[in-house]
Amino acid sequence: MSPLISAMIAAADAAGEGLIADRERIATLTIHSKAGAADMFTEADLKAEATVRERLMAHAPAYGFLGEEGGLTPGSDTDHVWVVDPLDGTTNFLTGSPLFAVNIALAKQGEVVAGVTYVPAMDELFWAETGSGAWLGERRIHISARTTIEEAVLGVGIPFATKPNHEQFYTEMERLTPRVTGIRRLGAGAIDMAWVACGRHDAYWEQSVSAWDMAAGVVIVREAGGVVTDTRGNALDLMNGTVLASTPAIHEEMLAALAPAHAA
Repeated sequence: MSPLISAMIAAADAAGEGLIADRERIATLTIHSKAGAADMFTEADLKAEATVRERLMAHAPAYGFLGEEGGLTPGSDTDHVWVVDPLDGTTNFLTGSPLFAVNIALAKQGEVVAGVTYVPAMDELFWAETGSGAWLGERRIHISARTTIEEAVLGVGIPFATKPNHEQFYTEMERLTPRVTGIRRLGAGAIDMAWVACGRHDAYWEQSVSAWDMAAGVVIVREAGGVVTDTRGNALDLMNGTVLASTPAIHEEMLAALAPAHAA
């Protein structure tokens, strides 16, 4: 494990410890709304981001920092940017579900080169660095061995009240539900991508997703043997807002199913 990954894991672990403590006092947390009741954040999100930022800046103070809560702070090293979601799955966190995560990635010239997704309530730590494989704790992980879309279990980010592309989502469901074994909505894209990497899901897609939600998962999925593009099959752009992570075996069929609603 490199010093880079060690620093990222330490930051995720510290933030996760704080989130577990804050979960015990959910009733007293101050809840804020970004764009209506369906899109919330709390003081727990803010504390977790501050914890991650402090740890990462101590490791590499010249790097930029892009956080969900605080936005972008450019660094003197313009090639490197930390991309952080301190609490992916805030609604899950607030409603008692264990499916929330600390998501930390490092992008170099726009390409993700290292990622950590920590699910503190389940004590599952997913991590990867380019060229070093993908890991769940100390165990190497790989994508699913299933080879057909008929066998596939898919993860999806369903658009909620403040999200666009509802009609597109209905079309995707119409195309996919008759063909696959199952479709799951975890409520935390970071965990969806980690589950693709370890074979629990065969694919995950979302049509309106932020860079910090998917960044760590990009390298984790790729190092596990998967493919990550946007939902049109183009090279992934973290700022483009769409993502498809899948096994190579079903990637093309997934792209066909995710084609724009007006397509045949």
